[in-house]
Amino acid sequence: MKIRIPATSANLGPGFDSCGIALSQYLVIEVLEPREHWLIEHDLSASIPTNEENLLVQTALQVKADLPPHKIKMTSDIPVARGLGSSSSVIIAGIELANRLGNLNLSVKEKLDIATTIEGHPDNVAPAICGGFVVASYNDQEVSYVKHHFPECDVIAYIPNEELLTKESREALPSELTFGEAVKASSIANVMIAAVLNGNLPLAGKMMEKDLFHEAYRAKLVPHLAAVRKISQEEGGYGCYLSGAGPTILMIMPPDRTERMLKRLKDLDASVRLDVLSVDQEGVQVY
Repeated sequence: MKIRIPATSANLGPGFDSCGIALSQYLVIEVLEPREHWLIEHDLSASIPTNEENLLVQTALQVKADLPPHKIKMTSDIPVARGLGSSSSVIIAGIELANRLGNLNLSVKEKLDIATTIEGHPDNVAPAICGGFVVASYNDQEVSYVKHHFPECDVIAYIPNEELLTKESREALPSELTFGEAVKASSIANVMIAAVLNGNLPLAGKMMEKDLFHEAYRAKLVPHLAAVRKISQEEGGYGCYLSGAGPTILMIMPPDRTERMLKRLKDLDASVRLDVLSVDQEGVQVY
């Protein structure tokens, strides 16, 4: 059995802690033979455990404590601590592992409830489960969500070499906004969402760049954002935004503008990883 989970990008600018898309990079776990103790084979970071201390197994055992141990092969092309949902993908893999090995028959809503309780907010875990574009809310311990098809486009990921941990990025945020600021910020988010639902990427992208909730406060942690956004605007990108807590920046692009955009970005910084992705419309898959 193999379980595949997509990378995700949260916020899309103003949709803070509620909006996200799934992307065409993947974590894959292959469930192999039963063992006396858990063994996770991977060639990822040396700091990632290969035993029951691995987040994958820890999550699975939270869902069903008496799962039989197995050997598992884990592969991933999702960059770690770059704002592309690497930890969320492991959490979803753990929930699905428990679901399959434990014959739990969990619904999508049940998986999302478990994942949001673990993660604290649904913006990454919801698209990882559902695929596409997901708008979700977590209030009074209840998750509400809507999935919608995201319009066809290229997604360029500008991935710096340095990590940026979510904790550090969140500490840069203010503890509160004024009522007027909150109304203005939410109106921008509302128009962005409505534009996506209408298939109007030019308007959606324009709103993505007008966020008032978080990007300005994180600017000192991601000084490359302004330069990348300027190039995106010059090259006809729909929109450019900080992916999750950063430092990755995503550009929503018309496909015929992608090659020229890549050249401009390489000229800006040749050391940066550039990936051309698409929106994954399926979410978690088991095969």
